[in-house]
Amino acid sequence: MTRLHHEAVVADVHNDLLMLVVRRPRSVWASYFRERWYPQLREGGVDVQVLPVYIDNEFRPEGALRESLRMIEAAHRIAEGNADVVALCRTGAEIDAALTSGRIALVLALEGCPQIDDDIELLQTLARLGVRIVSFTHYGRTMLADGSAEDATGGRLTKAGVDAVALLDQLGVLIDVSHVGRASVEHILELATRPVVATHSCAYAVHRHHRNLTDDQLRGIAATGGVIGVNFFAGFLTHEKPRIEHLVEHIAHIVDIAGEDHVGLGSDFIAEVFEEKVPTCDRPLILEGTNTEILVPGLEGPAGLPLVTDALLHHGFSEPVIRKILGANFVRILQGKSCKIPQ
Repeated sequence: MTRLHHEAVVADVHNDLLMLVVRRPRSVWASYFRERWYPQLREGGVDVQVLPVYIDNEFRPEGALRESLRMIEAAHRIAEGNADVVALCRTGAEIDAALTSGRIALVLALEGCPQIDDDIELLQTLARLGVRIVSFTHYGRTMLADGSAEDATGGRLTKAGVDAVALLDQLGVLIDVSHVGRASVEHILELATRPVVATHSCAYAVHRHHRNLTDDQLRGIAATGGVIGVNFFAGFLTHEKPRIEHLVEHIAHIVDIAGEDHVGLGSDFIAEVFEEKVPTCDRPLILEGTNTEILVPGLEGPAGLPLVTDALLHHGFSEPVIRKILGANFVRILQGKSCKIPQ
């Protein structure tokens, strides 16, 4: 691990590890995390880890809320059973306390909202349980918005989606536009009164995939004071054999378009999830035209994060800018501190 990586605050704002935790008996949720995931996070220098609550199709629609609550409960048990090394954080002050004590700050997020349908008051319930970031959809359509796979429809937010933006802004919960369709992203940016984030997205100008953000969207997120977490998933980075330089190319483009204060890391480490959940007979899993087993060498999991710092240094980024990208930008947002572009 480079000196810089070790010294910097490193925030990864998208790791689906809760999906694997809840596949195990609840009696071992905390110990499984400590034995399997904590060593990887420590080796990767992770100081802040956002834990998305993503609900597989098998639980939708009837079991979505129940599975969400199980995953949230798992996060609480992870924190309670490993209180010496991690803390589940609801506020900026709690993140500061965790970092000061040398523990990893865990933050809950919703990836898509199948668990609430159009009952947006449940967003407040979930916020009470610790959810600090919310995205409205995954690839498809929900009662709030359209996902990026629905771009051809031109769908904006529904009335429930508009009301959800207002409620989340009031609650101080961050709105996440990763996976949200183009027209719905524009609608969110029109309405939001607080910073908007994209937890795990790449640049459309670098690689034309509907999951990636256009330059106008990157500028729009930055104008709210928000941050874009760059996704490590090879299918969103390049058509070529993926290399870490492709990831850096996306980071550099977003820095050029949105500014150095508005870029972070949203790894989307999903290899272990696919390996465990996808039957051998269904492999390789082709997702949105991409073989999910093709990964950026060295970035199969959190332990590889120091390679990103090395690559950023090699590209020529200064140490202060790298510190922002590695985590300072997202920690600022999670702490509720503003960095809006002057009008």
